[in-house]
Formats: sequence, structure tokens, C-alpha cells
Amino acid sequence: MSFDVSAIREQFPILKREIDGKPLVYLDNAATTQKPQCVIDALVDYYTSCNSNVHRGAHRLADEATRRFEAARDIVKDFINAPKREEVIWTTGTTEGINIIANGLGKLLQPGDEVIATGMDHHANLVTWQQACKASGASLKTVPVTDEGELDQAAYAQMLGEKTKFVAIPHVSNALGTVNPVQQMTAQAKQVGAWVLIDGAQGATHGWVDVQAIGCDFYVFSAHKLYGPMGIGVLWGKEAVLADWPVWRTGGEMIATVTLQDATWNVLPYRFEAGTPNVADAIAMGEAIRWFTALDQEAVAAHEKALLDYATQLANEFEGLTIIGKAKHKIGVLSFVLDQGHPADIGFLLDRQGIAVRTGDHCAQPLMARFNVPGTARASFAIYNTLEEVDALFAALKKVRTMLA
Repeated sequence: MSFDVSAIREQFPILKREIDGKPLVYLDNAATTQKPQCVIDALVDYYTSCNSNVHRGAHRLADEATRRFEAARDIVKDFINAPKREEVIWTTGTTEGINIIANGLGKLLQPGDEVIATGMDHHANLVTWQQACKASGASLKTVPVTDEGELDQAAYAQMLGEKTKFVAIPHVSNALGTVNPVQQMTAQAKQVGAWVLIDGAQGATHGWVDVQAIGCDFYVFSAHKLYGPMGIGVLWGKEAVLADWPVWRTGGEMIATVTLQDATWNVLPYRFEAGTPNVADAIAMGEAIRWFTALDQEAVAAHEKALLDYATQLANEFEGLTIIGKAKHKIGVLSFVLDQGHPADIGFLLDRQGIAVRTGDHCAQPLMARFNVPGTARASFAIYNTLEEVDALFAALKKVRTMLA
């Protein structure tokens, strides 16, 4: 098992930046990760060597662009262990993937049906189901969150029943870092015949996604949290489910036949990919996954665990700091408040010292209300972070505490 963090950091040009004369310490990875040079190069190479629309062109550039675009789909298929490449749908990101499914769900649900979400969901995985239920007359239930920041599994089991038609679960909480038992929860939902969607925005970035093992119907994630570009993501769905799911948008590519009065839809994956696709970013997403999966995954996981364990140790020793979210199974996120100062003030003062963290409600307002806080400061770690950067965070926090006092 080997992991050379210095060699990894050399591949990320932005990590050489300084903020107000201080080295950048980037700890906002749950919001978006930085990009290695190979991903940046993939974007530039597409636009400088084979920029073209895909699939129907009769010329060399179109052929090359199509080959690269569809090769990236194959990379995603292998990354998540999907049974078929046709089940991999390109989207603008996790949010659009969820909306595609929610749009169809609103047409399929009936009054009296029930949808289950959770109390730790990102707004994109909660508001969408609220709207689907309002459109259909179905009702929404949410799994409560324990004091430790875990989903209440006993309450979840009691919610499931013959009225349950759909369950949405975050693989990992973006605000707390809690890793949820998605395989177990999916199996329970399947016992009552419900569809299951996993919000994998924070799960895919850690490289252990196997949609067949999870057993879900849908899995959604974004490239930009996985060392890839913004504006591209994936909706994976079982072929048997997606083949008849109501279409999301209409237009070019997603049609089979069109008359002046009617139209029929294309086969998967194209029936959900209306219009000109984001070819360059799909290719770059494939490159990001190729780069990431070439790393020693056991070493990567051990490095990320060491970062979180060390940060948690220093946090527990830090006077006046309270960690929000103490689940037994966590990854990559240290969310906290100080007994002095609003999280926004903490973030501002850290930034003046070159430390980049996220502050606020993290698009999880119900979860913040659950813990009775206005928001948190969130340090989130990636493979290029170091133990020295964790030390820098807490050295900066000592100055913050003094200034706020």
C-alpha cells in the first residue's frame, strides 16, 4: 500500500496558489474538488483537436468526438459496476439526475402513495420529492436523524409499508459526513416493492460505488466532486425501470420518429439526453475517473481516514468547539461550531489566513434545525490534503477564537 501525497499535489496546479500571501489550504472538497492537470488537458485537447457534435456527423471530427464521448460512458459504467452502458445517462449533475426521476415520479404516483426521504438530505434530494408529492397527491415521510447524526433505522423500518412507492437516501451526508447503510436500507425498501434512488454526490467521490451490490434502481452523482469538471454528471438507472420512465425533456437526439402530430422516443440512454450534450465535460469526467481509479484505492481510503481521524482528535481537544455529527461511520467531513462567533465569521477569518472552508446550512436547512444551529463551518478533505494542512486549520482557528473573543 503506497500513497505519495506530495506527488498527488504536484498534479493540481491550483494548489500552488497563495491567498493574501499565504499558501492555499483548500478544505472545501465536499462542495467541489480541484482538478488534476490531466483533466484540464482533456478539456483543452477536445476543443483543440476534435470539437464537433456527436453521433450523426459524417466527418472525421464527429467520429472522433463520438468515440471519445461514448468511451467516457464505458468508463462510468465500469466505475459504478453498472450491468449495461445503456443505463448510464449524462446529466448536468446530481441535481438534474434527481429532477429527471422526480419529474417522472410525479406522473406515476397516486393519492395515498408514500415517498420516504430523510432528515439529512441535501435540498436537491428533498425539495424534488416534496414537489413530486404535491403534483400527485402522494405524501412524504422523512427518516429522523439521531443525536449522533445517523439515520434512525428503527424509525425507517416502521415507515416502510404497502403504501411506500419510492425511497430516496443520501449515500453520504454532505453536511455531516455520515455514511449511510444504503445496501441494507435498499433491501428493506425492496421488500415492500419500492423504487430506490441513492444520492451519490458525496459517495462516488470516495470510489466505492457498486450499484449492483447496493441493489437500488437509480444512482446519481456529479463529476465536479470527483476531480472532474462542473456541469456534467450521471444518472444511472436499471434498464427495466428507465425504459418506461416518463421522459424529462424533448428535442433532438431523444426521439425515434417525429410527425407533425406526434413523436416516439429513442432507446436508452438517448431518450433522456435531449439536445446537444456536454461532450467536452463528459470526456473530461471519464478522464477524471480514469485518473482516480488508477490510484491505490486502499491507500487513498487510509489517507482520507487518517486526515479525518487527526482532525477529529484536534477538534475534540479544542476549547469551545463542538462537532456536529458524530456517526460511527463517517468520511471526509468535519462540521463544527464555536461557542463564539457565527459560522460565516469563522469562514471569513479563516479565509484571511489562506484556509478555505464552507460555512452555512450546506443546503440542508432541516438538518441544521434538527441540531438547533444556524449553520456550521465545514472542513472537508480530499486525497491531496495533508496532516500539515489540518494543523494549519487548527492553528488558524486559535487565532479566530482570539479575534472573536
